[in-house]
Amino acid sequence: MIGKKNIVFGFLYLVLTASLGPYMIVKLFPDVGKAAAVKQVAVGRLQALQQNNFEEELEPLKAGQIARANTAGILALNKVYNAEQPIDDVKGGPHAHGNLEALLNIAAGLVLCFIAVATVFKQIISWLFIAGAIFHSGMLYLRMFGFEWAGTLLQIGPFLVLLALLLMGIAALMGFRGEIVKDH
Repeated sequence: MIGKKNIVFGFLYLVLTASLGPYMIVKLFPDVGKAAAVKQVAVGRLQALQQNNFEEELEPLKAGQIARANTAGILALNKVYNAEQPIDDVKGGPHAHGNLEALLNIAAGLVLCFIAVATVFKQIISWLFIAGAIFHSGMLYLRMFGFEWAGTLLQIGPFLVLLALLLMGIAALMGFRGEIVKDH
């Protein structure tokens, strides 16, 4: 069963990519928690001022004091937004692509079980899906962890995945069966 390695790889890669996402957020972006704490203080003060008709310690605030409190709140919100932006890049980059490519490998492995074409053709398709995942999302992960050289290999992955999809389509056209095929 040629697709078995894709199924095994897909599930193991999915565990890796699914767990690396939260790990990267906690380890690589500690400023988010600090920014959120600063925001809570600034916005909490604004909420308290608004509830107290913009009085503090029973004294009405002047326009300049209100403006400064408002500015502090806006800047704190902006700091949180800026701290969260790299997290969104991780979620939209290596994390999402890694999960997708893991699931793609599982699906490809299952489909390969139902295709009757030359064994070498199926092996090429199988290895292209695995290599595509490693050279795409795998390199994205390495780059996020500071291995800048991984960016040079990054362009290979999407090409390999597209080639694997094309070849899988051709193989399915040539020999898709409604039952599991025994490879020789």
